[in-house]
Amino acid sequence: MSQRPQRVLTGITTSGTPHLGNYVGAVRPAIAASRAPNTESFYFLADLHSLIKAQDPARTQRSTLEIAATWLAAGLDPATVWFYRQSDVPETTELMWLLTCVAGKGILNRAHAYKAAVDRNRADGEDDDAAVTAGLFMYPVLMAADILIFNADRVPVGRDQVQHIEMARDFAQRFNHVYGRDWFTLPEAVIDDQVALLPGLDGRKMSKSYENTIPLFVPPAQLKKLVFSILTDSTLPGEAKSTDGSALFQLYQAFATPDETAGFAAAFADGIGWGDAKQQLFDVVEREIAPMRERYEALIARPGDIEDTLREGGRRLRERYAIPLLRDLRDAVGLRDLGKVTVATGEAMDVALAVRPLAVFKQYREPDGRFYFKLVDGERVLLQSDAFEAPRDAGQTIARLRRGELAVGDAPVTLGEGVDAATVQAALAALAAADAEKAAP
Repeated sequence: MSQRPQRVLTGITTSGTPHLGNYVGAVRPAIAASRAPNTESFYFLADLHSLIKAQDPARTQRSTLEIAATWLAAGLDPATVWFYRQSDVPETTELMWLLTCVAGKGILNRAHAYKAAVDRNRADGEDDDAAVTAGLFMYPVLMAADILIFNADRVPVGRDQVQHIEMARDFAQRFNHVYGRDWFTLPEAVIDDQVALLPGLDGRKMSKSYENTIPLFVPPAQLKKLVFSILTDSTLPGEAKSTDGSALFQLYQAFATPDETAGFAAAFADGIGWGDAKQQLFDVVEREIAPMRERYEALIARPGDIEDTLREGGRRLRERYAIPLLRDLRDAVGLRDLGKVTVATGEAMDVALAVRPLAVFKQYREPDGRFYFKLVDGERVLLQSDAFEAPRDAGQTIARLRRGELAVGDAPVTLGEGVDAATVQAALAALAAADAEKAAP
């Protein structure tokens, strides 16, 4: 039972159609990072967050489909990472309420998005909170719940999102202090200053708000048309061109090899014509996008398969992490089973009348074709096994654990979230006693 892998969590808001800037700045580096050793990666579609800005149901559904298909087409592997939809883990919103009850309103008042909305209203002579929804105000608490429900260690974000990670740390610390235990890991923001910010068609940052984007998976003819519409200066063929500040050069650099980029820079100095330069840009972009486009189109044609992938990711995450954590947190804050309360009538008296059920081993097969088991107490996972190549091997390990022939510390298993070895040993001892009672004449 070695120390758990580092957990890295990335959220993707489901608003709009992905463009080249999204791919280069977020999708491509995140997928590369997901292959790092000793890392447990979480990628989720933040569909609840999207409702703050977009209240068009058809758009929300379509965007969720397009963004999920984009990540899968770009190489994200649901068999090796956690890939899920935010709304498929309802424990997140329950945790949001628990965090809301310890979050300071003063901190939320200072959130950048809320302050910007207030500043706009004041500039327009409106009431501070005119058209400001509670969703916008509470956005940082929901984001904190997204992170804390899986006790993520690191959260890659842009500099404009660092404040939200600091808020998540604050809410986690307050909850830990109020309820007397380190329930939550304090997450760290990861800022990659090397991530490319691509220019759009007009030279400004590529952004849907500027309407200057190049959608990621448009057909080749449309992609070429968009590339050829990129704004350039008035220098003529044969005249040297500067790479500094050139949207065309920056876009090329994001998709080309270092040697190709050096050659392109030399061509600028030699006075390449803008038409030839745009053709070369189209060629390097299409080279990388074309195979993904083919996968994307196949995925979009089977939306039910994407739905199954997301729902399965959410189901497995809830079972392994979210449900056990929320059960423990409910107990921590006092949302408890009244049948198990201890009362005093002269002397302490336990009024729990029901006999506690035994823990249960559950054996199953994952999509990777390998076999696993877990020991559960109700909805709480006490033990999670490593992978076995054959069901017989998993079954034999279960049998040895039940008989006490194999110590938990020597077994190919991991303790459940927040579970200690003594709790597991007690559950196994109860199973062994029950087995012995059944075997008695």
